[in-house]
Amino acid sequence: MAKKNEFEPSKHSILPQQSFKDFELGEKFFAPSRTMTEGIFAAFQAASGDNHPIHYDRNYLAEVGHPDLLAHGFMTLIQAAIGASPLAHILGKNLIGFVEQSCKFLKPVYCGDTIYPIFEINELSPNNSTGIMGLDIEIYNQNKQLVLKGIQRYLIKL
Repeated sequence: MAKKNEFEPSKHSILPQQSFKDFELGEKFFAPSRTMTEGIFAAFQAASGDNHPIHYDRNYLAEVGHPDLLAHGFMTLIQAAIGASPLAHILGKNLIGFVEQSCKFLKPVYCGDTIYPIFEINELSPNNSTGIMGLDIEIYNQNKQLVLKGIQRYLIKL
C-alpha cells in the first residue's frame, strides 16, 4: 500500500493508458451488460423530458401491441457510451471529445431486457496533434438479437 506522501491522483487509473498509435483496426471493447429496469426508464424520462405513453403506460402499450415498456431509442443508444467501457479508461486523458454518432434501431428493447454493447475500431486517422478514432457499435439483447447498429467517432490526442 502506498504511503500517504507517495499518492499521486494523476496516476490513479483503472486500466493502463494507451496512446493513439497503440490501437489497431478491428480491436474490440465490451461494455458491461445492463438490464433495462423500471428505474432506468424513470431516470431517462426525468433527464429527457420524454413522457410519451409508449414508454410508460402499460395499458397504452398493450393496446398498441407491445408486451411491456418500450425503451426510447436514445435510452438504448446511451448504453453505448464509451465511458461505460474499458476503452475510455484506456484512452484516459487522450480522449478529447465525441464528434459524430449515427445508428439504426433494429429491434425493440423492452423493460427487463439485458443488453450487451460492443465497440470495434474501424478508423484510425492521425493528423498533426490529434486523430480520429472511429468505432462500429453493436448492441445485442439477451436473445442474441442485434437491436442497434451504428458508428461513433472520437477526437483523440496523439
